[in-house]
Amino acid sequence: MKWRVGRTIYRARDEASHTMVDWIDVERAGVGMKIPLAALLAAFVAGATLLQWCARLPPAPGALAMSSLVLAAGAVFVVVRAPRHAIVAAASLVAVAAVVGYCHAAWRADVRLGDALPNAWEDVDLRVTGIVDDLPQNDASGARFSLAVEKAHTVGAQVPRRVSLAWHAPRVTDDAAPPPSPPQVHAGERWTLTLRLRRPHGNVNPHAFDLEAWLLERGLRATGYVRDGGPNVRVAAFVGRPGDYVQRARERIRERVFAALPGAPYAGVLVALAIGDQRAIPESQWAVFNRTGVTHLVSISGLHVTVFASLAGACALVLARRLPWLTMRLPARKIAALVGALVAFGYVLLAGAEVPAVRTLLMLVVAALGLWLGRPGTASLVWLWALVAVLVVDPWAALAPGFWLSFGAVGLLLYAGSNRLRTPRARAASMRVRNSFHEGVHAQCVVTLGLVPGTLALFQQVSLVSAFANALAIPVVTLGVVPLALLAIVIPVDAAWWAAHAVLAVLMRYLEWLAALPLAAWAAPAPRAWTVPVAIAGTLWLLAPRGVPGRAFGLAWMLPLVLLRPPVVAEGSARMTVLDVGQGLAVVVETTRHTLVYDTGPRFNETVDAGGRIVVPFLRASGASRIDTLIVSHADSDHSGGALAILRALPVRILLSSLPGDHEINVAARRSTIVRRCNADARWRWDGVDFELVHPGVDAYDDASRKTNDMSCVLRVTTASGHAALVTGDVEARSEAEMLARDANVRADALVVPHHGSRTSSTLAFVDAVAPDIAVIAAGYHNRFGHPRAEVLARYTGIGATLSRTDLQGAIHVALDEAPVASIGERERKPRYWYDLQ
Repeated sequence: MKWRVGRTIYRARDEASHTMVDWIDVERAGVGMKIPLAALLAAFVAGATLLQWCARLPPAPGALAMSSLVLAAGAVFVVVRAPRHAIVAAASLVAVAAVVGYCHAAWRADVRLGDALPNAWEDVDLRVTGIVDDLPQNDASGARFSLAVEKAHTVGAQVPRRVSLAWHAPRVTDDAAPPPSPPQVHAGERWTLTLRLRRPHGNVNPHAFDLEAWLLERGLRATGYVRDGGPNVRVAAFVGRPGDYVQRARERIRERVFAALPGAPYAGVLVALAIGDQRAIPESQWAVFNRTGVTHLVSISGLHVTVFASLAGACALVLARRLPWLTMRLPARKIAALVGALVAFGYVLLAGAEVPAVRTLLMLVVAALGLWLGRPGTASLVWLWALVAVLVVDPWAALAPGFWLSFGAVGLLLYAGSNRLRTPRARAASMRVRNSFHEGVHAQCVVTLGLVPGTLALFQQVSLVSAFANALAIPVVTLGVVPLALLAIVIPVDAAWWAAHAVLAVLMRYLEWLAALPLAAWAAPAPRAWTVPVAIAGTLWLLAPRGVPGRAFGLAWMLPLVLLRPPVVAEGSARMTVLDVGQGLAVVVETTRHTLVYDTGPRFNETVDAGGRIVVPFLRASGASRIDTLIVSHADSDHSGGALAILRALPVRILLSSLPGDHEINVAARRSTIVRRCNADARWRWDGVDFELVHPGVDAYDDASRKTNDMSCVLRVTTASGHAALVTGDVEARSEAEMLARDANVRADALVVPHHGSRTSSTLAFVDAVAPDIAVIAAGYHNRFGHPRAEVLARYTGIGATLSRTDLQGAIHVALDEAPVASIGERERKPRYWYDLQ
């Protein structure tokens, strides 16, 4: 019996070449079997990825991981002892590879989840010492950074190893005094701080960013803020760990960019291209990048790393060939490969080690290693090894859209370039230029078309102008902006930053013009799950080499992705979703052909709000291309903060609100929307469903003493079967009494509890009059107001109502067409093992 490592022979002329292992052959007693190594690598990737969609971890994942290795050894033994059953043995090895990937990811997840903040230590003052171990964000509002905790001084406290912190600027207490300076922290500093921490908890909504998964991937197992009350002391200005030098260098480069380009509109983009920090790019510029399909260029992409490493390798090759004493010991090509890999490693570290850059680095390292070992391997196998390496180091990378788009784009290019006849190398320069242009256009078309299924599944939007945008943006950024930015890093002269910004400004004008075109992007609802792999198969068929029969039929396989709409609400029924927007409110009510949005969530900061980040993506994924009625219940920012973003993103037919006539939301809406006041007794019917406003009365607008909360619009929705929902905004006891005094119809099966469960609302008389079966409370997790209050919860449980809470369950889905009316939270509807269910 013997093992033999074989190689795949692609063409007769390659028979003499040495290639990397891509088959494993087993021979015994004259019977042979071949197992493709690519299948084993792909199975490992599938297993590691599968875990990230699981609701819970398997029991004892550490022991399971060890058992999987024993199982792998057993499978190899079976293969050796019984090679006659070749197909079964090969399938067994592939299955074992998938199990090993699954168990490895489970073991890593179990270890990381074990580094948790106990519930008893939430919102308690904790005294800790730690090191600022990433690139901090300092601005006028304060500082945001991660802290590697070295020691907890509070007796008995259990603090995770890494936490994400905010250190807010001191509040201004005296208008006459100068504003206090915000806190400043720098990478590599050691601080002793007083903290308030919470377990990782984010807003959970359909088709939205998952903050808890993001924190898990980065090992940030608690979030919190620095308490101003305690003595916060900087213990050391610079600790000097290896990573601290990298982060301090990145911080200094960022400072140089902003110092050289004060107030420049695209300075944030240059910072992203130089060191991978994208936090200074405003939302308006992200909208341009998304609509034109050039978002990949704003990060340190694989193309940038490849070009930079190639340039370094080429320089090393030229230099090595002029040093005979060196090439007598090492071939020049090996020296160039080593230099290129090392330079790429440094560049990736400087860029923050994001997935696209790490993917390219691993591919370069694998290729360089194959060259040094004399087994260069095929590009597809290098791609698979890089894929496995990423998931071994970071199993949670599979949760990031950039992971799939980055590896998918490279995989498509490899697939599209395989098994094709190459055009003979032309001698004339004009012919070479024409061939290069043709290959570039072909590659861009392959990536643009091939990523459509994934882009629609992840973002529900595809740029229709991406080919035109990338045709100019890729060479300008890769060959113009990035080299200038890298030159400015090496040479401390501001002129290089100015030149890079000038080139970028010209490109941005072109991109902004493309983004402004009416058909620049095509939005579609979130596709059904089974249509995505079918569309991917159709794409691969369509992009197959010439000679493959029926390639045009690949388009037919993509049709279900774009033609099948989400399940519509039945005639006479309604579906209500109370989105998880933190301490605020946003409700979407859908009927068969109409959509109503009640409140728009809070504004998180000057550039980000719940309207653009949560409400609009939910509407697009649900298939809503317009909003028939938008209700802004009152002026408080936690209810109206996202209205402007919604008005910019989607057409709105009617705006109802209690806002003053000169309010900025009303002013912005009047350009294309019918603007009306909320008045009690206003009624309309959509698709057999009745809508009615029951508050405020007309006379309420003349009462100057009335609180803003008591101006909240109150909406009642009644289906054809008689089931009703009541949405109440922030009405307080006064408004509740007025509705009961007017004998308003407030009886409802489902109630969105007034004012997030505040003690100033939900009087016993109002709760008895509504008598809901389901009480939905929209509140922020551990919010500073203490909502919902215990006495308010007791009133609803006292009448037998089922409590649903966005802070604990995520977005709440209420189906008003069921008897009895049912609700479910997004955390229960699509559970994940990292969700903190309480």
